Amino acid sequence: MTLLSSLVQVPLFPLNTVLFPGGPLPLRIFEPRYVDMVSHCLRHESQFGVLLIRNGGETGPATTHKVGTLARISDWYQGSDGLLGITAIGEQRFRLISSRRQEDGLNIGDIEILDNEPRLPLPEEYQGIAAILAGVLGDLGRLYESLDRQFDDTGWVTSRFVEILPIDLEEKQRCLEQSDPLERLHIVRRILDATRSS
Repeated sequence: MTLLSSLVQVPLFPLNTVLFPGGPLPLRIFEPRYVDMVSHCLRHESQFGVLLIRNGGETGPATTHKVGTLARISDWYQGSDGLLGITAIGEQRFRLISSRRQEDGLNIGDIEILDNEPRLPLPEEYQGIAAILAGVLGDLGRLYESLDRQFDDTGWVTSRFVEILPIDLEEKQRCLEQSDPLERLHIVRRILDATRSS
């Protein structure tokens, strides 16, 4: 990443997924532009930006939402099919200010980093939600087993729930853009209550 005045410049990876800070992102890489991007990020230990696609597809032109999450590659492997597989971890949220497309098709964005959420102890009445999450993460296997667990932090608990719950991507995006972890906690409880009653 290089600083351009007060902005940061990063390669962008538009996806049909919402990445949250602290969350894992497994990807299989096959397009040359992204193979090159991953190689660069591994070589320089740098980040790339993940943005939810608004219109278009992952392999062609796409427009995206403006708020996304920086990702750092934590693991990689060569699949039996020859494709490159990576796992990245979400770090900081950002807002996309502008972007341009390189000749190889890779999008480069000028972004501003958004402030981290304040660490907020999980309220006593929500301890049951943390217990549910602990059980669910235990069933999700390798992808979540190496995550630093913070079951006492409201932001961490709600982010993990939103990324694994089968809810609409636009709803997940709204949760990503919601910088108040308590408000996101109310959203998670509403979703869980609706799931139990259906």
